[in-house]
Amino acid sequence: MSQYWLRVFPRVPLDMDANLMKNGSNAEFAYQWAEKFNLAIQKENSKNLGVLFIDDCHWRDLLALTWKIETCSGRGVIQEKIITAAKIQGMRNFRIDERRSKPKLVERAGQQCIEAFGCFDTNIGKGVSVFRLALDGKQAWTFMSALEELFDGKPNISDDIPDVGTDIAAPNWLDLREATQEFLHRDPEVLIVGGGHAGCTSAAELGRLGVETLVVDMEKRIGDNWRLRYHSLKLHNRTPINHFPHMPFPDTFPGYIPKDKLANWIESYVDAMEINFWTETRFDGAEYNFDSQHWHARLTLKDGSSRILKPKHIIMATSVSGTPNMPQIPILDGFSGKVVHSSQFKNGEDWNGKEAVVFGTGTSAHDICQNLYANHAKVTMVQRSPTMVINVDPSAQLYDGLYLKADGKTKSEGLLVELDQINSSFPMAVTRRAHQIITRKVKKIDAGLLNGLEAAGFKLEFGEDDTGWPLKYRQRGGGYYFNAGCSDLIAARKIGLMQFDDIKTFTENGLIKKNGESQAADLVVLATGYKGQDYLTKELFGAEVAERVGKVWGVNAETQELNNMWTLTGQPGLWYTAGSLSQCRIYSKYLAMQIKAIQMGHQLTYPL
Repeated sequence: MSQYWLRVFPRVPLDMDANLMKNGSNAEFAYQWAEKFNLAIQKENSKNLGVLFIDDCHWRDLLALTWKIETCSGRGVIQEKIITAAKIQGMRNFRIDERRSKPKLVERAGQQCIEAFGCFDTNIGKGVSVFRLALDGKQAWTFMSALEELFDGKPNISDDIPDVGTDIAAPNWLDLREATQEFLHRDPEVLIVGGGHAGCTSAAELGRLGVETLVVDMEKRIGDNWRLRYHSLKLHNRTPINHFPHMPFPDTFPGYIPKDKLANWIESYVDAMEINFWTETRFDGAEYNFDSQHWHARLTLKDGSSRILKPKHIIMATSVSGTPNMPQIPILDGFSGKVVHSSQFKNGEDWNGKEAVVFGTGTSAHDICQNLYANHAKVTMVQRSPTMVINVDPSAQLYDGLYLKADGKTKSEGLLVELDQINSSFPMAVTRRAHQIITRKVKKIDAGLLNGLEAAGFKLEFGEDDTGWPLKYRQRGGGYYFNAGCSDLIAARKIGLMQFDDIKTFTENGLIKKNGESQAADLVVLATGYKGQDYLTKELFGAEVAERVGKVWGVNAETQELNNMWTLTGQPGLWYTAGSLSQCRIYSKYLAMQIKAIQMGHQLTYPL
């Protein structure tokens, strides 16, 4: 660590820094900094603004000043960009947000700092901020600005008194809801493709802003994208992290939500949030008319008929892992047994007493191996590349420690908004540093398991620069496993393991290794992941649109953000949402506000 960092962020115990703790001086420092920041903004003085930031600083903007989700780093860059953006958007009245917790000393990414909530106004709406100061209170390390509310774009909440008339046969609420969902003589302004948590949270946020939206999904029942997955599946991160926007889970929910319970929750969420939803509906593609600024979207309905809709916007909510990746494995050509992708696997009870080979070492591969083992199948896992393994509890949860107390419960239900603001305020560089610290800790916690896996021949890795599983997810959508028991079975040699490079070929009834050993097999499961949204873009919209959009998902080195997620893309009217439940809770509102802003006539610059 540089001497500069040690000087600005010295490592001192939080309870020993008496000078900072007395007389609420950390709060005073935050108020003083906010006043100086506001003055520099109003005077449009980049030099005065620059002295308020350390050299190695970061600014993350969520629409408030740039209409982008973007991170900038370095004082020289930040001071000019903030001044320019603030002038264009009319940023003013920056102050401490009295609605939130008071400024306080915290430790973030191994550094102690003063963390405070701010708020401000712009020409387009109200903004919020989270900023972190060095211990002397003079300079900021990180600064986040986020659009909280659009002026004239407030939630669409009716407070009308019901009209009690004499016509008892008049349409009631249900009649009106059913008529609304049919879209008989009109088009939705937004068409969302995919009815999982990503699509439904975006639809809920759009609905609150009065933007008429329709969700379409190919499944027969809302929630089936979770309900129809393998029998033993449950979420691998704790319930308090996964609340849906505007409708948190009850306290009675289990610590880890089973798939069917989550599926039923999505179904009830759609009903409660009055989301327009068509099941058994296939999206066949769309073409964009630049003159009318509408899509020509082709749908196939449940009865086999076709329907053309002309929405202004299409949101692809088909998941990071939407289309199964079925790799061509030539050595399987001679195998006569059953070969399925992990997405097609339902339950191991059909393979009681049989021999199974599972390709892959991600979450699905481990869960399927464990399911087969529990149903008395003889299972062998085939590893193709090193994989991160981490115990589901407590190690995997440490990366989400912001939301959890030691007992795994939410720190405070009433503070979920604050926690989400803090979560979204971390620039990528700080997140990487924090996760490296956590990864070092979990390696020690899980040392017994990891040593056992390596002894069994399992190849381990811990993400780029040992940053752990969350950044692997942002880059790849997988490549790790939260151990819920399968790793223990591998370490105990109860589930077999072989490296892909050790296989010579498959025969009609099994496989032969390069050392001459043979192994029988009745079933081969390809837990080989999924094709990204880039693939679907080309399939459904054509090569020209796919080229215009570019890469979807994965961290962009320039913006330090996920590529094309929840923000404007190179194709007008085409948007993407995906990710974990917490990501969709946090970012769906930003996606919705952009679409609402366009509807209101704001000019958002497309990055063409």
